[in-house]
Amino acid sequence: MNSRKVIAIDGYASTGKSTLAKMLSRHYHLPFIDSGALYRGVTLFALEKGFLKDNELDQKAFNGALKGLSLRLEPDTGDLYLNGENVSQKIRLPQVSDHVSTIAALSVVREFLLLQQRQMAHENGLVMDGRDIGTVVFPNADHKFFFTARPEVRAQRRYEELKAQGQETTFEEVLNNLIHRDQTDSSREVAPLRKADDAIEIDTSEVTTNQVFAHLIEKIDAK
Repeated sequence: MNSRKVIAIDGYASTGKSTLAKMLSRHYHLPFIDSGALYRGVTLFALEKGFLKDNELDQKAFNGALKGLSLRLEPDTGDLYLNGENVSQKIRLPQVSDHVSTIAALSVVREFLLLQQRQMAHENGLVMDGRDIGTVVFPNADHKFFFTARPEVRAQRRYEELKAQGQETTFEEVLNNLIHRDQTDSSREVAPLRKADDAIEIDTSEVTTNQVFAHLIEKIDAK
């Protein structure tokens, strides 16, 4: 496979997108970009700076501050730096998860990150996962995949991840958060979550990570 390839993986939360994207990046020696981490970084910024309080966003102040925001993803580790601080752990906190879909629905945020995402596709190509990679960010991507899985399966995966990190939550809270994010992501006016017409859909509910990986490799190498 030519090393200058763009592989786009879209889909719902906790379907295994990031895990498989990282595996593909290692296999093909391509940079991996977790677009969701970028949106989480902007959400954390809005929360920490007080622009987002009690589910109310001070949009004017937020829009002004966004221009001076610096986000950097370390390609080797996947760590996210927000204005020079490594926030890789902070962006996974429940309060960020609760608000990321709201922030991601803002056109000013999507435009701000769209430019950054496209700049990352330098001469080496990349593997990027998210919600609108194959439809908006890289509509001409060489390979497009769309991941789905049943909500209960996704919630169980996410619940176990959070427990392993020592975060206190319940399965019901995680499930409700996922359903809310699905609805917000799919119904927003700007770049809604949807399958690109030319994307290959993969349901990860009943298959192992290695089985999905083998399927992806087969499809990519056959093209």
